Amino acid sequence: METYPAWTHGVDDALEYHGVDASRGIDTASVEGRRSAAGGHNELEREPGKPLWALVLEQFDDALVKVLLLAAFVSFALAYFENEESGEGHAITAYVEPLVILLILILNAVVGVWQESNAESALEALKDMQSEHAKCLRDGEWNGSLAARELVPGDIVELKTGDRVPADCRLIKLKTATVRVEQASLTGESVAVDKRVDMVKDIDVELQGKTCMLFAGTAISNGSCLCVVNSIGMATEIGKIQSQIKAASDEEEDTPLKQKLDRFGESLTKMIGLICLIVWLINYRHFIQFSSKAGSSLQKVPRVERSR
Repeated sequence: METYPAWTHGVDDALEYHGVDASRGIDTASVEGRRSAAGGHNELEREPGKPLWALVLEQFDDALVKVLLLAAFVSFALAYFENEESGEGHAITAYVEPLVILLILILNAVVGVWQESNAESALEALKDMQSEHAKCLRDGEWNGSLAARELVPGDIVELKTGDRVPADCRLIKLKTATVRVEQASLTGESVAVDKRVDMVKDIDVELQGKTCMLFAGTAISNGSCLCVVNSIGMATEIGKIQSQIKAASDEEEDTPLKQKLDRFGESLTKMIGLICLIVWLINYRHFIQFSSKAGSSLQKVPRVERSR
């Protein structure tokens, strides 16, 4: 649903668009219809998080990591057979190399899972910025403890110092001389900004320029005012930020650095395979001789006949 540009319209036009009387609020009977038209409740979507095992497996889905896993396996196998041939038992020092490689891979997986968890934590932090309750006018009566998720476009809400804005709202009346809002979470402004009722002419103005709008997740630092809810849920500015974060995390195209690392891993894998083939060809005769000697030594082993 396209967001109504309430900041480019006067108070009367905004109220008329939402079909609401500022002195009475919306009718309770129209709430469900408004909610359906807005696409649901006034809350951010909760995406199911990935299980821990899936995050861990993703860290090993890389060419370089697979090469290191293969190297660790080969190193472990060589150390095992060398200890068997020497007859000195399984000395722990022989397994230092494979253990070091495995430790590096484990640390890489831990860092990767930690980064993935930070991305999910960022989405959860956005949800924590939402208000839980709002003072809302419906059917001519004020409800001071209405759940914020129940708000719909057209609701008249009252905000005062210390309140967190429950949805994106159009300011319709100042109850104090000034109203200041802390909106650094959205715009990065270091100080609270003044809000006024006058509309803005430019429809494509930045958030900082929408001086007659109050955005979900921001806080009233000074003053009191009346507003009409303009957009809720994922249609709010904070909802758009969550959508962008989610889209970035789901983006299939890797970063330029990741692409270079993948190409390097593929090249390294081919190079290692070629080196292994060359080493085997060079030592081909030695392998045959070793196999024939091992077979002849087995034939010379005397058989112990069972006494009758």
